Amino acid sequence: MRLKLFLITLFLKAFQVTFAKEYFKATSNLNVRTGPSKVYPVSFGLQKGDEVILVQSEANWYKIEYLGRTGYASSKYLIFSRNVPDQISNTQSDSNLINTVIIIAFIILGLFFGLTFYRKIQDNELLQSVTDKYRGTKSERDLVLALLKVGVSNKYIFHDLYVEKRKDEFSQTDLVLLTRVGIIVIEVKDYSGWIFGSGNKSQWTKVLAYGKQKYYFYNPIKQNDAHITEIKRQLYKFEDIPFYSIIVFYGECELKNIDFVPIGAYIVKAERILEVLGHILSENPQYNYINEKEVIRILSKAVLNGGILKNQIRHSENIQDMLGKNRVYD
Repeated sequence: MRLKLFLITLFLKAFQVTFAKEYFKATSNLNVRTGPSKVYPVSFGLQKGDEVILVQSEANWYKIEYLGRTGYASSKYLIFSRNVPDQISNTQSDSNLINTVIIIAFIILGLFFGLTFYRKIQDNELLQSVTDKYRGTKSERDLVLALLKVGVSNKYIFHDLYVEKRKDEFSQTDLVLLTRVGIIVIEVKDYSGWIFGSGNKSQWTKVLAYGKQKYYFYNPIKQNDAHITEIKRQLYKFEDIPFYSIIVFYGECELKNIDFVPIGAYIVKAERILEVLGHILSENPQYNYINEKEVIRILSKAVLNGGILKNQIRHSENIQDMLGKNRVYD
């Protein structure tokens, strides 16, 4: 209904102009002919002051309508008198034209939503070549999809890895990329507010409400270093593989003051992640894997671990036990 009202409002003025009737008066007695020239026979006559309706203009002749009859009269004997909207024509023509516009609008909207739905299906199919559409966070999945869309092979993207530290204990890693310069380990954060932190401090700060609210979280550089340590432990046969650490921040946050970021580590907002990846790939020497298939097998096993519900539950319990909040009584 709102769309129809909008279209009616948008085109109403144009309709009124299009379907207005122009009236002319005869300035003297004159003959009305069957065609736009004196060679055509006279059809009927007009008296001075007679008012006619303009049907069509042809050079120096007007096709006019008078008392239900039509013919051609010389324009120099006719003078404009008034404009009158054709209410009958307007009502029918406006309705037809508005309905046509509405149909076209719905077709366009249908095509738009259809294309959006089709692209969503394509994105889901592309995403599922690496991970499940419900696994990890939306930001993690968005990053996986962005990497796939710029041509990174699904063979070299590993999402939501559960690297086994010891029996029933895991180190959960958001994203790992196997690249020509080594392994890139990515930690994804979803935060709002101002972010303050130092690479050599255990805690970072998130500030909201212009400094009125402060929250603390574990240094993500150290957190990702711990992930890298566990992955290296699994890849002990390949101890010379270079590792790079990226902490990518999604959400409405601003990196206010971040310092002492170690070499090989990068802190980046989501919109610049591809820029950082390009920098790592272009600024570091190529690494020749001794056994790439074995590296892929180990990383793929960690991904499979993360897809097992029992492991997810156990990992969550381990985190809760480590935090010890259930042992606080106030």
